[in-house]
Amino acid sequence: MRVPVTNAQYARAVSEGACTPPQNRRWDNPQFALQPVTDVTWHQAQAYTRWVGGRLPTEAEWEKAARGTDGRKYPWGNDEPTPELCNYYGSGLGTWTDVGSYPKGASPYGVLDMAGNVYDWTADWYDKSYYKGSAPRNPTGPAEGTARTLRGGSWDDSGSYVRCAPRGGSYPDNDFDDFGFRVIFSSPGW
Repeated sequence: MRVPVTNAQYARAVSEGACTPPQNRRWDNPQFALQPVTDVTWHQAQAYTRWVGGRLPTEAEWEKAARGTDGRKYPWGNDEPTPELCNYYGSGLGTWTDVGSYPKGASPYGVLDMAGNVYDWTADWYDKSYYKGSAPRNPTGPAEGTARTLRGGSWDDSGSYVRCAPRGGSYPDNDFDDFGFRVIFSSPGW
């Protein structure tokens, strides 16, 4: 998906019995329908991705979608973030925005909201030093762990945390107000 999963999309999955409700109070409020669903655990994100026939991206897939192949710092290039490029602490909004609100912040592949607004859960287990010795092409993360990887930063993070490279981890049962996710769909034959 070009953008994170919205409250409206997730609400449909809840109404059809595919997912459990998130902990946020806005998920079924039409006023916030186009904002990213938040307060979802990794398990809830997994349930949603299976329901729509997709999956969470691996950490490597997420980073390539955000940064492209030219090593840029941010999805839009190497210029520091501004309120026109993404929703981060420096925007001064102090809350989430509708997905897709920052077209100037698109990645080289046209993917939106890869910097700020909400962190994206990924499929991989988190190990802070894993990528120092991993396969150089499409690594898939450690085989096991206690935390899952999150990427992208949030509305409450400084510009340094919304770069393409920073990575963090959280227990899969955690459901914080800046945790969201996006779905990817594998092409046949991959």
